[in-house]
Amino acid sequence: MASRREEQLRREVGRVESQDRRPPPSHARLHPQRHCFGVTLTEVVVASALLLVCVVPLLKALTLARIQDRAIEHRSWSLMLAQRELEWVRARCLRDYDACYRAGSQALGEGYLGTVADEQERDLRTVTVSVGWDRNGDGVLAAGEVEVNLTARLARP
Repeated sequence: MASRREEQLRREVGRVESQDRRPPPSHARLHPQRHCFGVTLTEVVVASALLLVCVVPLLKALTLARIQDRAIEHRSWSLMLAQRELEWVRARCLRDYDACYRAGSQALGEGYLGTVADEQERDLRTVTVSVGWDRNGDGVLAAGEVEVNLTARLARP
């Protein structure tokens, strides 16, 4: 019984050894000392070029998106502040219609400036509120800094 088991083991070992004796690949037969591990310089250059072609436009797009995000944020805040100022003038007109509500560059908070133009007629007045970000920090709202203009016509109550 033991001899049968030994014969089976010898056959299995013989099969494994015969599988290990496969001929080497063709490039290994031509250059037995050369081991093909890693990548070639050409592959590295091509991969780097492809990476640059993909990454540079992506970085430009992200930068442009950030700039647009800041511009939209400034316009949104300007619109909100202009609405607040216009509502303030409307509320004041209900109490005292004949008063003048014209104002120069006034600080509205966190670098935003606003002006109020008030054209008063007998029974109808036109109020224009301009709000923008003070880019140069001089405290005066220049024409190029205006983000939002809101105009309302108010009748005598």
